[in-house]
Amino acid sequence: MELEDEEDRQEYKVVVNDEEQYSLWRADYEAPAGWNDAGVRGSEAQCLAYIEKVWTDMRPLSLRKAMEPGAHDGADPCGA
Repeated sequence: MELEDEEDRQEYKVVVNDEEQYSLWRADYEAPAGWNDAGVRGSEAQCLAYIEKVWTDMRPLSLRKAMEPGAHDGADPCGA
């Protein structure tokens, strides 16, 4: 029971990487390499709700850009 109470009080933060992928991280820890603080802190549920709201396309940014019309300018995407 004590562990559950501690988890309920734990503050989290949302972190995001260069590919615009989101994750949850303990607020008292430094963001891991390659990840930046997204500016959102709160309970686990609050942070997950924020991530669900903003991360609507699970594809990495590089893939989304590659799939944009004209991204290959007629070149074969396989490099042939």
